[in-house]
Amino acid sequence: MKLYYRVTLAVAALSIAVAATGCSKDPTKDVPAAKVEEPKKEEPKAEEPKKEEPAAIPAAASPVAAPEAASPAAAAPAASALTFPGVAVTGSIHAIGSKVTGSHDLNFKEWKGSVELKDGKAEGGKLEFEVRMASLEEVVPQRNQWVDKLEGHLKSPDFFDVEKFATSTFVALEIKAGGDPAVAGSTHTVKGNLTLRGVTKEVTFAATIAIAGKDLTAKTEFKVNRKDFGIVYAGQADDLIRDDVALKLDLKATLP
Repeated sequence: MKLYYRVTLAVAALSIAVAATGCSKDPTKDVPAAKVEEPKKEEPKAEEPKKEEPAAIPAAASPVAAPEAASPAAAAPAASALTFPGVAVTGSIHAIGSKVTGSHDLNFKEWKGSVELKDGKAEGGKLEFEVRMASLEEVVPQRNQWVDKLEGHLKSPDFFDVEKFATSTFVALEIKAGGDPAVAGSTHTVKGNLTLRGVTKEVTFAATIAIAGKDLTAKTEFKVNRKDFGIVYAGQADDLIRDDVALKLDLKATLP
C-alpha cells in the first residue's frame, strides 16, 4: 500500500512538473494595467424655445414634379468615424496576447491618426486614431500555413469579427502632464475612449511624450482585459487563452 501511494505521488509530481514546463510566460505580467471604466455620458443640452414662424400665404396650386431619386453612383462614400483635424501621426500599433502554450505579437499595418497641441504642449491637446482590424499580421520570423490560420481565426467572430467591426478607434479626452511613478520614464497621463469590437470603454494610462523642435514622439504600453470588450473566446481546454492583452504604441509626428 505504501509503495502504491509513493508511485502515485511521484506520478502526480511529474505531471505538475511537465505542466509547468509546458506553460509559456505571460507577456503582460509586468505591463501596467490601464484603468478601464464605463464612458461618461454627455448631459443632454436644453432645447431653446422655438420661435413662431408667421403663417405662409397660400399660393395657387400647381403640379409639382416628384424629386428624382439619387443614383447609386452619386451616393457619398462612408465617412470615417473620426475627423482627424490635427497633424498626421505615424509609427506602429501592436497588440500582444497569449495562451498557455505561447504568445502572439500582432502588428496592425493599416491605421491613421492625428495629434493637435495646445500652446505648443501635449497637455490639453488632442489625439485620435483609427485602426483597420483586417490589417492585423502576426510578427514572425517566417510565415507558414499555421500563421495564416491564426490570423484568419483572429479576424473571425470568435475574436475581432472584422466583417462586422471593421475598425477600432481611440479618442483622447484628456492629456495631463505627469505620468505614473510606477511606470519608468512616463511623462503624461492620457484618458480617452477606446472602442474595440463595437464596445467603448474609457481607459486611462501612462505615456512618454516628448517634443524636440518639430519632432513629437509618444510611447506607451498598457494592458486591458479582452473580456471587457466582448472578446470572450476561451480557447481549447488544454490551451486556454489569457484574458489580458497588451497594447503597445510607438507614435511620431512632424509638427508644422
